[in-house]
Parts: sequence; structure tokens; C-alpha cells
Amino acid sequence: MKKAEPSIAVSAVAPDRGRAIGLVVLTVTVIFVAGWLAVRGRQALAAPVRPNVVVPTELARFDAERWFLPAEPSLGFVRIPAGRFTMGSDPAVDRAAYENERWSSQTRQAEVDLAEFYIGRYEVTIAQYAAFVNATGRFVDSQTLQGAGDLPVASVTWADAIAYASWLEDQLRASSDTPSELADRLREGWHLSLPNEAQWEKAARGTDGRIYPWGNSPDDSKANYGRSGVVTVGSKSCGDCAFGLADMSGNVWELTRSPFQSYPYENDAARDAAADALFVMRGGGFNDGPNNVRSAIRGGIDPGARRPFIGFRLVLTKL
Repeated sequence: MKKAEPSIAVSAVAPDRGRAIGLVVLTVTVIFVAGWLAVRGRQALAAPVRPNVVVPTELARFDAERWFLPAEPSLGFVRIPAGRFTMGSDPAVDRAAYENERWSSQTRQAEVDLAEFYIGRYEVTIAQYAAFVNATGRFVDSQTLQGAGDLPVASVTWADAIAYASWLEDQLRASSDTPSELADRLREGWHLSLPNEAQWEKAARGTDGRIYPWGNSPDDSKANYGRSGVVTVGSKSCGDCAFGLADMSGNVWELTRSPFQSYPYENDAARDAAADALFVMRGGGFNDGPNNVRSAIRGGIDPGARRPFIGFRLVLTKL
């Protein structure tokens, strides 16, 4: 006796109708999935990725409660008095001088008069930059926050450095713990930014025209250069460096807010990244020789570039 077909086979009685229903269900499913993906995509674009970078809460010389700035009364900002200094290089004094350090076709060096400003004792560290990234969700390169928290941050762009300065300024303005000297300057309309190259050079070489921050001869016991990598900021002792600043030679090249152009130097406060192809970087890096860590050395960098040997430090200045 022939076995009866199961009753569910009745659905095949009208095959055209079944295919139509299946197509409707498939279409609705595709529309739903596409809509869901679109919504999730918009949400992903609208919400920044917050890396939540973990850094040690205990770093020698740094304050975890105040964005890992130096644990000093001034939060590591060193006052540079107003006044004149010698800018540029004279090859009669400095035989390693490059042509782009020449002041003009008639003059090798010149006296530049600067207003008072404050500059960071140390290069901005990984821990300091991580606090900014965690608070804002700003994009970071995979190499940017690799390493100990008291190493200098690197692989950041010119725009990244400016954004960090703006964020930290907002924190200092809002905090009741900001040192009174800094708070007063902020109330007077001063701002955190990258140094211009005249400010950087004065801070590096002082007012006596020295070639290096410590004097006129190379000394790798006082700076990290000719090496294979960065070291902890301030780990090279240099008691005779100008203004007591650390790592103004070597460790990482430091970004400035000055466009890379021939001297004579001109104040560049009104310029921005869109106006110039290159910006000046100063100080040389860990893998440079003594010629490239002099206080007058000048390099140029595209504002969108990221390099493992380029970082920055900040100034508080009346722009």
C-alpha cells in the first residue's frame, strides 16, 4: 500500500503563491537588516571611540589627579622672562650651522625681543596625552600610547598637539586647583599652545647664545641622542641647561606653531595648518647625531604626519 504524503505537503498545492510569499518575507527581512545597519553605522560615526587607555596611577614626579602633569607648584610650567636673545647661528662660532639657520644674506644672527611666556619643563608624556584621549575619544595611532606613561608621546600630528593644548587649557580654566599664577594668566587671556620657534629657541639656549642647552660642546650625558629609542622625560640630568628645562636636545623632535620659512623670523600667531605646507620642529631626536640636537636646528614637518620620533611640549603665552 502506498504511503500517504504528510499533510504539510499541502503547501505545495499553490507553488506560485508560495514563492510570492517567500519573496515578500525575504524583501522585508533585507529592508529591516539594511535599516538596522544604517542606524548602527550612524551611531558609530556619531559616537567617538573611547580607547580608555589604562596608565599607572603612580608615576614619579607626576600628579594623576591633575592630568598627570608634573607634581610641582607650577604643574611643570617654567617662566621665561621677557627680553632679548640671540637667534640663528654664526658658523664662525658654530661650525655645524646649517644655511637655514642664517638670519639673512647680510646677517648670520639677530637679537629678538620676546614677551614673557611659560614653557613645559618636560615634553608632553604618554600619560598626559592618554588622559586627553580618554576624555575626548580622539583618534590615536596604534603606536601613539605604546610604552610607559612617563615617556614622551610621539606619533601625533600637529593638529593633535593643538587639540591637546586646547583641551588642557579648558581643564585648567575650570579647575579650582590650578596654581594662582597660571590661573591669573588664563584670566588675562593667555592660552596654551605650541611654542613658536623663537620662544622654543630662547627657552633652549638661554640669553647667552650657547649652542646647546648646557653650553657650546656636545655632551650625550645631558641629552638623549645617538641612541635607539626614547627615554623617560627628564631622566637625563642637566643642571646647567637653560632655565632648568629637560630634553630640549634629543629624545623627540618637538613641534612648534611656526610655519617653516626662511628667516628673518616673524611672529606667526595668525597662521594655521591650512595656510602653510610645513611647520617647524626643533631639538632633534633620539636617533640624531650632535649636529642635529643643537638649539638652533630647524626641521620641517607636514601638519598631518605622524612619526615615532616627533612629539611636543606646550607654552602658556599671550598669543
